[in-house]
Amino acid sequence: MDRTRHFLSIADWSPERLREALDLADRLKADPDAAGRPLAGKTLAMIFTKSSTRTRVSFQVGTHQLGGQALFLSSRDIQIGRGEPLSDTARVLSRFVHGIMIRTFAQSDVEALAEHGSIPVINGLTDLLHPCQIMADLQTARDEFGPDLSGRTVAWIGDGNNVANSWLNAAAKLGFRLRLACPEGYDPDPVILAAAGRATQVDLFRAPVEAAEGAHVVTTDVWASMGQEEEAAERARAFEGYHVGADVLARAADDAIFLHCLPAHRGEEVAAEVIDGPASRVWDEAENRLHSQKAILAMLMGAPS
Repeated sequence: MDRTRHFLSIADWSPERLREALDLADRLKADPDAAGRPLAGKTLAMIFTKSSTRTRVSFQVGTHQLGGQALFLSSRDIQIGRGEPLSDTARVLSRFVHGIMIRTFAQSDVEALAEHGSIPVINGLTDLLHPCQIMADLQTARDEFGPDLSGRTVAWIGDGNNVANSWLNAAAKLGFRLRLACPEGYDPDPVILAAAGRATQVDLFRAPVEAAEGAHVVTTDVWASMGQEEEAAERARAFEGYHVGADVLARAADDAIFLHCLPAHRGEEVAAEVIDGPASRVWDEAENRLHSQKAILAMLMGAPS
């Protein structure tokens, strides 16, 4: 399988291809019609086994703006919800549509669709990775600091989850420094962490203020992600102290920005004064999901059939 035909993980794309996508995203932000209508006559199947606001709306609107059509397919509406193998779903959808975006639990489901289908597959989120979110985050950082992020430092505070894993992949590809503060037992995926550490400077701390020291981007996520609701009380105890408040942000660079992939729980992982304060770029970040995903769609599905 040629993994560059898909967007399964940031790790699959070269630094040059990632920068090409981000450059196109910048052009699309400045001019929504900059790419023309490369998806005219084409259809994106959007499979959701996890609910969504930003992923669904941004992909549907983005596909429309590029001239295509998006189909919303929940697991309750199609046969994978009744046990049809993903390999069969991939083969069937490849006869009907021109691309698949899936938001689901297991990374293996995304991989299976890509392996058995004949059309591009985009990872809209799994429990392991969230590459589309990080492309929007990178675009937001570039909006603030310019296209070369290699001299910058990103601080991740909280759970070593799918977003943290994709930040690690991005740091390895683009060469910026990543500092993470995670409670014991909640570190990022060890394979992804080790690979990133071989490619760039990655530091793992237990204290949020240490990770935030001198950072240009401070970012976090909820303590209990979708599917972890039963662990919420346990996680609240584990993450006590992993709160991005004014004290943590004060340790960052003077021009630091704050990011959060949303939804946010004010008073838990982030203080209201931070997410709603002058350093916050959270709403720009949310908007950039549209522009960065349009770039991915145009690059993967925009070529002549």
